[in-house]
Amino acid sequence: MVNPWKSYWKLSAVLMGSNGLTKGSLAFLNYPAQIMFKSTKVLPVMIMGAFIPGLRRKYPLHDYISAVLLVVGLILFTLADAHTSPNFSVIGVVMVSGALIMDAFLGNLQEAIFTMNPETTQMEMLFCSTLVGMPFLIPPMLFTGELFRAWNSCSQHLYVYGVLVFEAMATFVGQVSVLSLIALFGAATTAMVTTARKAVTLLLSYLIFTKPLTEQHGTGLLLITMGILLKMLPENKPPKKPSTSSSRPNIEVVTHNDDNRFQVGIEEEEEDEEKRPLV
Repeated sequence: MVNPWKSYWKLSAVLMGSNGLTKGSLAFLNYPAQIMFKSTKVLPVMIMGAFIPGLRRKYPLHDYISAVLLVVGLILFTLADAHTSPNFSVIGVVMVSGALIMDAFLGNLQEAIFTMNPETTQMEMLFCSTLVGMPFLIPPMLFTGELFRAWNSCSQHLYVYGVLVFEAMATFVGQVSVLSLIALFGAATTAMVTTARKAVTLLLSYLIFTKPLTEQHGTGLLLITMGILLKMLPENKPPKKPSTSSSRPNIEVVTHNDDNRFQVGIEEEEEDEEKRPLV
C-alpha cells in the first residue's frame, strides 16, 4: 500500500454517495428520465477536472464538442427505444443531480491519486475504497432493515448466492478496467468511453434481437459516431521555432575578432613601412 488511508476517505464517501443516489432516484424517476441525466456525466467530469487540486485540467474546445455530441446522441437513441416518456419528479431530479456531482468528483479524485502517486495500483484503489466505504453503507442498511430482508430472501432462494458471486466477479473486472483507463487516459476520456459503451450495448441488442431501427435511432448513432471521431482527431500543435539568440552573439564575436585582426594587420604594415630605409 503506497497511499495513506486518509486519501481514500473522500473517495469512498463520494463512491457510496454516487451509487446510493443513483439507485434511490429510481424510486422517483422512471428509467428513461434517469438515462437522460446520467448520459450527461462526461460534461460535469470535464468541468470539475479544472478545480481538483493536483489536476487543474484544461480541455480544448473540440473535446467539449465531442462530449456534447456523445451526450445528445445517446439521449436520442435511448429515448427512441423507450416505451414510456420520461417522468420527472423534484425529489428524483435532486437525487440524480447529486449523483452526477458525486460522479464528477469520483473520476477526478481517482485520477488525482494516480497522478500524484504513480505507484498506485488499480487493485489497491479498488480494495481500499471499497473497504473504507463499508462504514458508509452498513449503517443505512441496518437502519432501514434492508440487510435482514436481503439475508432472509437469499436464504429462501439459494440460487441468488450464485448470481451475487457472478455479479461481484463481473463488477470486479469492470472496475479494474475503468481504473486502468483513468490511470492511462484520464477521467474525462474514461467518461466518454463509458458513454460510448452504452450506445454500443444498445446497438448490439438491436442487432442480436432484430429490433426495428427508426430515424431517431439513426440520428442518435450519427451524433455518437461524430463525437467519437472528433475525439480521435489528433491535436494540431504549432511547431516550435528554433531560437537564434544563442548564435547571434557568436556571430558578433567572430565579426569583432575579424575586425581586430584586420586592424592589427594594418598596424603591422604601417610599422614595416616606417622601418624600411629611405633610399
